[in-house]
Amino acid sequence: MDALPVDLLLRVAVVAALVFSLTAAFLFDQPSAFGAQLRQRFVLGLPWGTLVSAGFVLAVYLFLQGGWARWNAPVTLPFRAWSYLYPLGMLSAAFSHNGPGHLIGNLVGTLTLAPLAEYAWGHFTRERGSQSFSSWRTNPYVRAFVIFPAVVLAVGLLTSFFAIGPIIGFSGVVFAFAGAALVNYPLGTVIALAGGGALRLVYNALQTPILTRSARPAYISPWWADIAIQGHALGLLLGVLVGLVVVRARRRADRPSARRLWLGTLLFATEQSLWAVYWFRGGETYVLYRAAGVVLVALLALVVASAVVARDDELFRWELAGDSGVVRNWQVAVGVLLLSTAAIAGPAVPANLYTATSGDLPGDELTVRDYEVTYAENVENGLVAAVDIEAFGETTAVNTSGVIVRSEQRGIWSTAVPKGRLTFDGQVAVRLGGVGWRETVYAQRDGWNVLGNRTAYRVALGNTDSARVVYTSDPVTAGPVLAGRNVTVVPNESQYYLRVTEGNDSLSAGLPAKNESVTVDGLTFTRNRSRVFVSYDETRLQLLSKETYE
Repeated sequence: MDALPVDLLLRVAVVAALVFSLTAAFLFDQPSAFGAQLRQRFVLGLPWGTLVSAGFVLAVYLFLQGGWARWNAPVTLPFRAWSYLYPLGMLSAAFSHNGPGHLIGNLVGTLTLAPLAEYAWGHFTRERGSQSFSSWRTNPYVRAFVIFPAVVLAVGLLTSFFAIGPIIGFSGVVFAFAGAALVNYPLGTVIALAGGGALRLVYNALQTPILTRSARPAYISPWWADIAIQGHALGLLLGVLVGLVVVRARRRADRPSARRLWLGTLLFATEQSLWAVYWFRGGETYVLYRAAGVVLVALLALVVASAVVARDDELFRWELAGDSGVVRNWQVAVGVLLLSTAAIAGPAVPANLYTATSGDLPGDELTVRDYEVTYAENVENGLVAAVDIEAFGETTAVNTSGVIVRSEQRGIWSTAVPKGRLTFDGQVAVRLGGVGWRETVYAQRDGWNVLGNRTAYRVALGNTDSARVVYTSDPVTAGPVLAGRNVTVVPNESQYYLRVTEGNDSLSAGLPAKNESVTVDGLTFTRNRSRVFVSYDETRLQLLSKETYE
């Protein structure tokens, strides 16, 4: 009988250790009313609204994005929030994901934070004079399976419609869960956040029990440049507003203290990097405003705490044209919270009114249904607001380089593969598609490093069997002068040429094939597998080396 695989034994060990540890902890402790408390708030003691919401997000990934067929390679471009003129993206962006890691991270956040928000609201209403099943609003099954998921859906659409940039992912709603939980159970939310980290560790341990890695170069953009800070902050404030409705229905004695709220909000916002305010400067350069971010996080904690604990005392009275009224402390605090939410959401409106411009794309393009794919360098980034904005030395008018994807029909304009990433990887897949279809275009780069200068290269687009060169770099001249002659490498759609120049005269020949030679104006060029040598009389040196990729 064959021995069981080590990975399987380790997975079993992880599960057994967790079950044994948890069981022992319950046995050591005194019997508690924890289960009874859950049944008082949840139908059958389970957060059904959370489970339904998580199941919906998973279904979008599996069936709409094609994750069922290709778990690690979902279609993402058509399911981003590109503009108000592309409804499919706006409706699907908040529930779609970039890949399995992105999906699992948001599902873990949902399963750890959403139950707190759902518990605060409860399937069984606690309003005075109301009874379960007396109306559809108090029916616990309606509250669990309809109302809670409907609120989640609405918050998701808000984070999509009022987020800046082509966002994708459920994280805005996860932050809304956190906001609703924070104003009810501030320190419990911080504990749940730590629980999410533990849950991710268990998932990773079950998926890959033993991980081996070696030191290697990598193409890495700044970690904070991949975070939708504005969308996260918007989700958090929306969740705070929803949670505020629940917490203010309680007696003042049952509300959390201002200190706990301030500390919980500050710790959560810091841990979740809401301080990482940044700007894109074009190309592959980003700027992080760390100090300003810390100030904003401190103000955020103050706004949330004041909105929850503000008293009902009268602040001032007003009279106008015979009408009069009273403004109370809590109304001013909530007004500040609403204004803060509007200030974060407002800039998204002009940005999302913009769509991809018509006209020719730079370079030679490849067409796949309604998509146009090309490669260009140092061209104006088409993903900008309708009105150019300049502030604090930054501007929305920036340039970009890389594989560009446009669909006028969908309002898409994206640098799908930055130049730096293609230079590092050599070949990158660009997944196009829509509802019910997908097609992959591969961007491929090849080049020659020229002695004493930069690299001459070409970029091709197509599938793995057939690709067409759509971009060639400028010619590159070698640093050394050989017998009074300059040697220039000239990339062409069909091949690379060697141009030898002496004064005003020049001669050219194609780069020799592997293990062959060519002589141009007395210089002999010899190529092996990945290097080209040049010789003259008794002088021989390496002139070119083939560009390598990771």
